[in-house]
Amino acid sequence: MTGTSADTGTHTSNAPTSNAPTSNPPATGARVPWHEVHPKARAAVEEFLGGPVAEAVTQAGGFSPAAAVRLRTTDGTRAFVKAVGPEPNPDSVRIYRSELKIAAALPETVPAPRLLTGFELEGWVVLVFEDVEGRHPEQPWRRDELDRVLTAVKDMSRVLTPSPIDAPPIAEVFGESFQGWRRLLREDTAGLDPWALRHLGELAELESGWVAAAAGDSLVHADLRADNVLLTGDRVYIVDWPWACLGAPWFDLVGMLPSVGMQGGPAAEEVFDPPGDEVTSVLAAVTGYLVRQSRLADPPGLPTLRAFQRAQGVVALEWLKRRTGWV
Repeated sequence: MTGTSADTGTHTSNAPTSNAPTSNPPATGARVPWHEVHPKARAAVEEFLGGPVAEAVTQAGGFSPAAAVRLRTTDGTRAFVKAVGPEPNPDSVRIYRSELKIAAALPETVPAPRLLTGFELEGWVVLVFEDVEGRHPEQPWRRDELDRVLTAVKDMSRVLTPSPIDAPPIAEVFGESFQGWRRLLREDTAGLDPWALRHLGELAELESGWVAAAAGDSLVHADLRADNVLLTGDRVYIVDWPWACLGAPWFDLVGMLPSVGMQGGPAAEEVFDPPGDEVTSVLAAVTGYLVRQSRLADPPGLPTLRAFQRAQGVVALEWLKRRTGWV
């Protein structure tokens, strides 16, 4: 969705060649190779898997300065492992800790890879998942693949309403983040989109209603993008759940569609554009977050995140312009 997470490590086997325009920033960052994971953490993984690692293939997709590797042991056991330490971005540890809690609680009805084990050791958080032979959706988005993903998201929403697990409310997870327009009222706005600058006060007011608008009892993923989706021959998997929270069942669509448009997919209105102030208010909050975050310096260890947020923000802002009708 928003590029909020410091990690989007995935389980892909062979990533497809991208046909996306080169102006679209990739959802990739600086990965930590397996041999640089803390040796005690590596040893604990090998003990769990029942043998030494014979092959470790780093997966490129994702922003975080962490390990995301497909492992094969000497006896052929396979697993996908994510591991992060306190350097260079200590916030990643908190995010992985959150993912560990959510992944351990997700019921089998959720289309997510199963967590096999997870632990903290020597300042590192490690998650070991089943290895899924899948790939990300192609870019630009193919309509048939997008339709598969949208169907899976809607089916998942039905399964997760009401939420089958304990999770924080959406206001708790994003309350500090979704204040972009309101913060821009007090900040330098040089270079801001002229329409946004002209309506900055109205956008701040519209954004302020997002908490009530997004409230709900559905468990939402809250960070859906192509790099958090895996396609197999007959299934769609949704990966990376650290931001899961309780919210409106349509929240994931509002968060996902700016990235779909950015990556060559259809305009949001062709997929999801219901009337009502609730969706517009949440879209304003998501857009304000993306626009403001993209104006900040790169966070430590995440050199590609701001460009990705900026590109999503452009698409989200155009959708917001159309929904508000403001001139």
